[in-house]
Amino acid sequence: MQTSFRLLGQRRFLPLFVTLFLGAFNDNLYKMSMVVLVTYTILSDPTQEANFSALASGVFILPFFLFSAISGQLADAMDKAKMIRVIKTAEIVIMIGGGIGLYTHSIPLLLVALFAMGVHSAFFGPIKYAILPQHLDMKHVLGGTGLVEAGTYIAILLGTIVGGLMPSSWAGPAVLGVALIGRISGQFVPPAPPELANKDVKLDYNVFRASWRLVRDTMHIPRLFMAIVAISFFWGIGAILAAQFPPLVKNALGADQSVATLFMAVFSIGIAIGSVAINRLLKEDVSARYSPAAVLVMGLFVLDFWWTIKGWNHAHVGLYDWKEFLAIGRADHLMIDLLGISVFGGMFVVPLYAFLTTTVSKADTAKTVAANNIVNSGAMVVAVLSLGAMTSLGVTIEDTLVLIAASCVVSAWIAWKLHKLCD
Repeated sequence: MQTSFRLLGQRRFLPLFVTLFLGAFNDNLYKMSMVVLVTYTILSDPTQEANFSALASGVFILPFFLFSAISGQLADAMDKAKMIRVIKTAEIVIMIGGGIGLYTHSIPLLLVALFAMGVHSAFFGPIKYAILPQHLDMKHVLGGTGLVEAGTYIAILLGTIVGGLMPSSWAGPAVLGVALIGRISGQFVPPAPPELANKDVKLDYNVFRASWRLVRDTMHIPRLFMAIVAISFFWGIGAILAAQFPPLVKNALGADQSVATLFMAVFSIGIAIGSVAINRLLKEDVSARYSPAAVLVMGLFVLDFWWTIKGWNHAHVGLYDWKEFLAIGRADHLMIDLLGISVFGGMFVVPLYAFLTTTVSKADTAKTVAANNIVNSGAMVVAVLSLGAMTSLGVTIEDTLVLIAASCVVSAWIAWKLHKLCD
């Protein structure tokens, strides 16, 4: 693990890490500011709040489904460092619009900016993992992937905390400032030119045809199929959890936005811990051998989380703040459950990402990650739409946690098949 942390002192990794960190921070600063603003200031109906949270998740995820094929082709055919600089410049423009939406309380403008940030992230996604095998030795790819995941979730933690607590009038200038700093750090990412096999390759800009071909050509390989499906189940689970937190905290637990922020903070810390810990367990060996057990334990924590919420009884006048919430006897139980869910979730998914980028040729890494992103985004869109449909039909937001626990069992089975096939 010490070797992995040494990567942070090297130019081949540090500027990329900082750029990714700031991007994740800004995504979550903006998203949390928007959701808290709408949930606690603009809307006042539990069903509308749950549906808006699900809609916001879907709006952000949809661009991954639409544009990942094009972004994967571009990332393999162009210098990835140059693409990073173009993408980070676009983020500045997007955050100007998002900042105006936060200041004026305009839900349509907020959602347009959120969709644009989804497009930004969809083009960044394939680069994020595909550049690692190009800049790092093979023995450092798992460690680098773990650091990227840990850094991403620490950034999510910080962005969530700041977005949950910062007044909406301050959030606009903040997201613009972070975008500017991210553009500066992106300038220092070392060149990552395309592989010779990808030079002069004709790109397909037809969104649907390119997406279909990319997924078809990737998913027919059994080991990639199982890795991508397992990751997709994980992100479907994550999408439901992220969409649930603000309305769950307000309506099931009777707490304010500071507790919703606390939930996201604990979840992010856990993912970061799991992402780094799995590298130590595997001793930098890319393997799925711990993934089945990790996701099963994650499912057990989800069930206990659901059971604890079902037995929750709040007779408090008004909403608890985070100090009042933590003073309640069962609050620490919920925090432990959340930490367990996220630690074992990180241990499950990080080796699968490293697997995707090390078992294909460097010429195909970005396209493989892009195919993964398409399937992941489809799973997340289906998950959040299902969440919205279930809450509209009267299913309580807490009872949807049972579906998450069941999905963990399916993920464990797929990860076990992958382990038996490849390890």
